[in-house]
Amino acid sequence: MQIEQDDVRFRGGLRGGETLGSPICIWIRNRDFENWQEVMDPLEIDAAKAEQRRLRSPRPGHADLAGGLKYRRRDLRDVLERASARETAARVAAGAIAKQLLARFGVEISSGVRSLGPIGLDRPVPAWDQLSAMNDESPLRAIYPGLEQEMVELVDRTKQEGETLGGSVTVIAHNVPIGLGSHVQWSEKLDGRIAQAIMSVPAVKAVEIGSAIEASSGFGSLAHDPIAFNQDVGWQRSSNRAGGTEGGITNGQDVVVTAYMKPISTLSRGLPSVDLDTMEERLSQYERSDVTALPAAGVIAEAMLALVLADALLEKLGGDSLSEMEAHWASTQQLQHDWPNC
Repeated sequence: MQIEQDDVRFRGGLRGGETLGSPICIWIRNRDFENWQEVMDPLEIDAAKAEQRRLRSPRPGHADLAGGLKYRRRDLRDVLERASARETAARVAAGAIAKQLLARFGVEISSGVRSLGPIGLDRPVPAWDQLSAMNDESPLRAIYPGLEQEMVELVDRTKQEGETLGGSVTVIAHNVPIGLGSHVQWSEKLDGRIAQAIMSVPAVKAVEIGSAIEASSGFGSLAHDPIAFNQDVGWQRSSNRAGGTEGGITNGQDVVVTAYMKPISTLSRGLPSVDLDTMEERLSQYERSDVTALPAAGVIAEAMLALVLADALLEKLGGDSLSEMEAHWASTQQLQHDWPNC
């Protein structure tokens, strides 16, 4: 919301801008909380006002009903507030720290909106050059700028109709080193870890790595990335259909991930539901909502990809300090250069 400024304050884990090894404590004040304090205070609430704002008709597509049944909450607001996508502000803050670590080893991450509703569905998986050239200040952060105006017009029409929109965002990690992740155990496969992290972003219902959807409809000869070796450059590929991972391990290509987001579940006109007090049919209650959250979803996906890659980098390099990691990095690069004649 516009009221939120997402002003970040560090309250622990740092000294003079350097990490100390203790957990990094980041404070992001929720300014809208002042409007809810009487009904959401941790210790004392105004019971009458809390009843007035009680969520009692679950919204299809949200965690309301499933969470209420699981945790036996009469007021579904207890589920709504914890399941809210507002928690992703903390993910983005943590992901920004992970990005700084990755940047020390040359890794960059960016994202953009690939499709909105039906617009852009026919466009190919973008490459890093397209993402890095995107206007990050544009209304919808569209990867293909020629589609932006049509997307904006669709959002405006959809808002008037009381509807919401889904679509897809692509996030790319550039200059990712070879050898992150592992093939030896299912839980260590990097593509699986990435998919889980991206799928955890609220409203994301499918994850594609590389050009998997296109490849699944064709032949094997057109689905994989030919291997070549250049004495000056090293290992090369003429394409990146695999999206930077093979066998659960990064192969030196850009890591390319597309998240497919369903339309937001909260519609201003409501959806068929049930009143928990009367158990009769009733439209779902309306809580504040946007037409689409795609531009923000890309930023969240960047953070989640950064956290997974930073984890994998630490596993690969080890070390108790950044300088030790950099020494291990130099050694790893030399070993890869010397392979297979090692």
